[in-house]
Amino acid sequence: MSEVVLLALAPVVLLIALGHGLRRQEFLAEAFWPQAERLGYYVLLPALFLHGLATAQVADLPIWQLTATLVVSTLIVAALVVALRPVMAVDGPAFTSVFQGSVRFNNYVGVTLAAGLFGTKGIALAAICNAAIVPTVNVLCVLVFARHGSAQLSAHAILRQLATNPLVVSCLAGILMQAAGASIPPGLEPALRVLGAASLPLGLLCVGAALEFGAARRWLAPMLFASAFKFAVMPLATIGAALSLDLKGPALTTAILFQGLPTASSAYIMARQLGGDAPMMAGVTAAQTVLAAGAIPLMLGLAAWLVPI
Repeated sequence: MSEVVLLALAPVVLLIALGHGLRRQEFLAEAFWPQAERLGYYVLLPALFLHGLATAQVADLPIWQLTATLVVSTLIVAALVVALRPVMAVDGPAFTSVFQGSVRFNNYVGVTLAAGLFGTKGIALAAICNAAIVPTVNVLCVLVFARHGSAQLSAHAILRQLATNPLVVSCLAGILMQAAGASIPPGLEPALRVLGAASLPLGLLCVGAALEFGAARRWLAPMLFASAFKFAVMPLATIGAALSLDLKGPALTTAILFQGLPTASSAYIMARQLGGDAPMMAGVTAAQTVLAAGAIPLMLGLAAWLVPI
C-alpha cells in the first residue's frame, strides 16, 4: 500500500517543486502565472470535470449508497469546520484556505490509487466518488468564499456566482449528461479529455510558483487544523456514514480513500480567483501532499481495523 501511495504522490510533489523552481529562477515572465491560473479556472478544470463526469462507467456498483456516504460525510465535516470558525485565529480569506484544505481532494491521486488497489473496478468506483464529491465540494466552497472571501457577496450575488461558476456549471453538465445517457460528440470528446489532462500539471506548477516558505510560520497552524480534518475527522465521518448505509467492500475502501486525499491544485486556483488567501492555500496544498504519504496508509489501516473491509 505504501509503495502505491508514494508512486501516486511522487509526480504531484515533483510538479509543485518544479513550479517553485521556475518562479524563483524567473524562467517565465511574472505575467505568465496569473494568466495560467485564469486558463485553468475557466477552461482546463471545467473540461476535466465535464469529461470525467459525463464519461464515467458506473454500472453494477452501489452508486446511491456510495454517493450518500460521500455527500453526508462531506456535509458533516463542512458544518464542523464552519462551526469552529470563531476559535481560529485567522481572517476570512485565510479561513477559506482552511475550509478547502478540510474538504477538497486531489482526484488525480484518488483515481491512481483506486486503480492500483482494485483495477478497472477501482476506476469505476473513483468515477462515482468524483461525481458525488466534486459538485458538492465546489458548491460549498463557493458559498464559503462568498461569506468569508475578500469580496463578500450579497444573497443575489451568491446565487449568480453559483449559476455562473465554471466549476459548478461543468460538474452539473457532466452529471446531467451521465443521467441522460448522453455522450460527448466524437470530435469534441478527445479535445475535452486533453484539456482536462492539462489542468493537472498546470495547476500544480501554479501551486509551486505561489509557495512562499518565508511565510510558512503564518500558515502552519491553519495547515495543521485543515489536515486534522482532512486525514482524521473526514475518514471517521465517512466510516460512520458508511456503517449507517451498509456500504462494504471495495466501495467502502474507495470512499475512505477519497475522503482522506490531500487537497488539489484547484483549491489554490479557486482561492486566487475568488478572493481567498492564495499563498496560504498553496502552502496547505503542498504540505498535505507530503503528509499524505504517511497519512493515507495509516488511515486505511485504521479503517480496516475498525471496519473489516
